[in-house]
Amino acid sequence: MAVGLAAIAISSASSPLLHPRFKSTTLLLPSPSTTSLEGNPCPSTVRSQRSLSSRMPTIRNAATKPVKSPAEEDWKTKREVLLQKKVRSVDAKEALRLQQENKFVILDVRPEAEFKEGHPPGAINVQIYRLIKEWTAWDIARRAAFAFFGIFAGTEENPDFMKSVESKIGKDAKIIVACTAGGTMKPTQNLPEGQQSRSLIAAYLLVLNGYTNVYHLEGGLYTWFKEGLPAAADDGSS
Repeated sequence: MAVGLAAIAISSASSPLLHPRFKSTTLLLPSPSTTSLEGNPCPSTVRSQRSLSSRMPTIRNAATKPVKSPAEEDWKTKREVLLQKKVRSVDAKEALRLQQENKFVILDVRPEAEFKEGHPPGAINVQIYRLIKEWTAWDIARRAAFAFFGIFAGTEENPDFMKSVESKIGKDAKIIVACTAGGTMKPTQNLPEGQQSRSLIAAYLLVLNGYTNVYHLEGGLYTWFKEGLPAAADDGSS
């Protein structure tokens, strides 16, 4: 006996691809009793199929990734730009001296909650990453990915990072960018291209947007606090 096939279209044409090899496909499902014994479609079946197809929803990608931002560039590319723009790394004690004697601004790019727990006195906080806020299909997929690894406070790039920085710090300012770990541009045997960090990503965005006096805190604020350098909390205590 002949068996008909009903089709469900799975389309990705209206949005960026989740995977470069993902293609629109057609899922064929068996639909019994759609043909007569002679192989011709039954009139009642044709009518029901037309009715069904008019009501059948299009199943689209469960998640679609937005276009890559500058912050998502390969670390090798970022590092080359940082070196070309002569972004220097300074240790914690040198950063403190530059802040006190040469009016350098310390830009703390950690999340606001971490900044409030403790930061260098006079530091300006603009978080480069924030908690995921939206509930698009892509954001839901990212939340699920974070949750898979036991992380229930997933983060995303702060789309207002540069706008916030520019509203607080002029392009001619001398800036030391700081995060928790710091990262490094220095090559080592195990890390021939150094190690990326939030502060180095932020420094990269700054030089791309016209800031010319950008420094980076080597060892991060972890080292700052470990060495007992001045610290303030959100209530102004030190």
